[in-house]
Amino acid sequence: MSAEPCAVNDGNGPRIEPCTLQSLEEWAALRHALWPEGPVQEHRSEAQAMLWEQKKAVAFLVRLPDGRAAGFAEAALRHDYVNGCETSPVAFLEGIYVEPDYRNRGLARMLCKAVEDWARRLGCREFASDVLLENVGSQCMHKALGFEETDRVVYYRKPLSR
Repeated sequence: MSAEPCAVNDGNGPRIEPCTLQSLEEWAALRHALWPEGPVQEHRSEAQAMLWEQKKAVAFLVRLPDGRAAGFAEAALRHDYVNGCETSPVAFLEGIYVEPDYRNRGLARMLCKAVEDWARRLGCREFASDVLLENVGSQCMHKALGFEETDRVVYYRKPLSR
């Protein structure tokens, strides 16, 4: 991934770093905490594949002063239509997670700033995301981070008989 460490403090607080092969196990465990439906091995494989995406995707960890990873953010460049956006490409926040004990301490803001810096370097003018309608906590976080709601969508499906 084409990402640089993000200097976010004087070295005494949390720090942001790009995800790497060396941090793969921590990253996969945090992904599993956010998306528990699949096994950790699946998250490990998906995360490893992201590392080879270079300028198409990025992932960052936030580390506490003791070195422990407390959260992550993943983003991708989207060139297709992104609801509510007017430009292309758009940096899209695919996932963000901070361990519950460390929420409301600015860690998600630090992660998003790292993604925004990455996106600006690649020429993006917009940063987008999506949230499930029932995930009010995530909606509040997005608003606190400066995102504005653009759309509410309900998806449908209809099985086709053969």
